[in-house]
Amino acid sequence: MVDYKQVMTVEDFEAFTLLPENADRLFEFIGGEVVEVPSNPYSSKVSSNVNYYLHQWLRSNNIAGHITGEAGGYRVSGERYAPDVAYISKSRQPELAQEGYNPIAPDLAVEVVSPTDSERSLKIKIVNYLAAGTTVWAMYPDTNEVEIYAPGEPVKVLDENDTLDGGKVLPGFKVSVKELFGK
Repeated sequence: MVDYKQVMTVEDFEAFTLLPENADRLFEFIGGEVVEVPSNPYSSKVSSNVNYYLHQWLRSNNIAGHITGEAGGYRVSGERYAPDVAYISKSRQPELAQEGYNPIAPDLAVEVVSPTDSERSLKIKIVNYLAAGTTVWAMYPDTNEVEIYAPGEPVKVLDENDTLDGGKVLPGFKVSVKELFGK
């Protein structure tokens, strides 16, 4: 993650992301700072696994909703985030934004934490996601653990021997943590 340490307004940030030289780059706006979000192959694999299992479950259960990957940004508590995977129900938002950052925070945000991620930025994002009513799955590939943050609930920590469930956001969804990490 490249941290530009340049404090700006959200309007300045949005103009910055539209510059031609930034067309193929992914940025977040965290705590008033621009953060470029690079990925790595393993983190991408983990987020693809989550995306796959969520998508399959929604389809097999006839649940209308949108799943986005890391290129699908969201406006969250006045900031701009690009979760690795996100889910938003069609009842909350029938159609996703066609450009820019989606105006409504997701119901679920999945953050696959890589070695280049800043712990400070992650904490800010989790607090803001929770304030927006979003459940967060923070996934740690180095330890094969998932931290689950849900509004008004204590944090849960799962390891590769556990089963992750959809909680109140996706009741009935279940998948082995080991499967998500591709083990």
